[in-house]
Amino acid sequence: MRLLVTGGAGFIGSNYVHHVLEHSDDSVTVFDALTYAGNLANLEDLDGNPRLTFVQGDITDRAAVTAVMDGHDAVVHFAAESHVDRSIASPDEFVHTNCDGTNVMCDVARRVGVDRFLHISTDEVYGSIEEGSFTEADRLEPRSPYSASKAGSDLIAMSYRTTYGLPVLVTRSSNNFGPYQFPEKVIPLFVTNLLDGRKVPLYGDGLNVRDWCYVMDNCAAVDLVLRRGEVGEIYNIGAGNEITNRELTDAILGLLGHGDEMIDYVEDRLGHDRRYSIDTTKVEALGWRPARELREALAATVAWYRDNSWWWRPLRAPGR
Repeated sequence: MRLLVTGGAGFIGSNYVHHVLEHSDDSVTVFDALTYAGNLANLEDLDGNPRLTFVQGDITDRAAVTAVMDGHDAVVHFAAESHVDRSIASPDEFVHTNCDGTNVMCDVARRVGVDRFLHISTDEVYGSIEEGSFTEADRLEPRSPYSASKAGSDLIAMSYRTTYGLPVLVTRSSNNFGPYQFPEKVIPLFVTNLLDGRKVPLYGDGLNVRDWCYVMDNCAAVDLVLRRGEVGEIYNIGAGNEITNRELTDAILGLLGHGDEMIDYVEDRLGHDRRYSIDTTKVEALGWRPARELREALAATVAWYRDNSWWWRPLRAPGR
């Protein structure tokens, strides 16, 4: 199978490319605009692999998308603006990339006749929940420009299924972590801060709850949905690792030999969702389970950033 992977030089996309090349005979074309979070260093160890092709381009550029997509069997659409704080500061680019870009991708896909179109989304589209867990049938109540743009892109993708018969599937994943994650996100930010002897900025009271999924476990689930999921369906992907941000912070501090003195409590994020939780019954019915326990995966992630400062140091903004 020939796969087109948008955003394949980003965090989850590049890990997915590694997964596909290791676990299948498929060929992969990475299509990435190489904005600040797209990094060819994420694919450096795959240089020379005859099954990998890289094309630089923007998902909002219809001509570029048409040129690259033709001849592919399936599309895995990771490309998106993805940081909540950035969306609060600059919402326009999130709506443009995530909504306009997904519309272009879907429209081109139906014109060239791809066999499967997997749209990658987030659990943040459901909003916050005090008790229980969201299922795929629950109402979308996004609470940030980022999550609203992703909810919009989900609806755009699914509308192409209804209107044009495009073979769309959607995954909604919980918070991912692991190698190659841009150091603005909480885990690599905290780890790299501590490696540099800096404090970690913890929002508010630190009691916001997230479900943390190791990126390679998520990639295995995404690939399973691509190959065995039912067209027209949505699949939540989460690892059942719900912990508060303070608990996460304590775990990272412990792994790097620090204590509470390295926490800098900062003003809470605007509209900060209190708790995310998703029901993963549907993806588990396909045969998926997370392979790594949270503590083990977190330790492996900390070790990766400790051993790969060559990768993250050039990405850190001065003074951060």
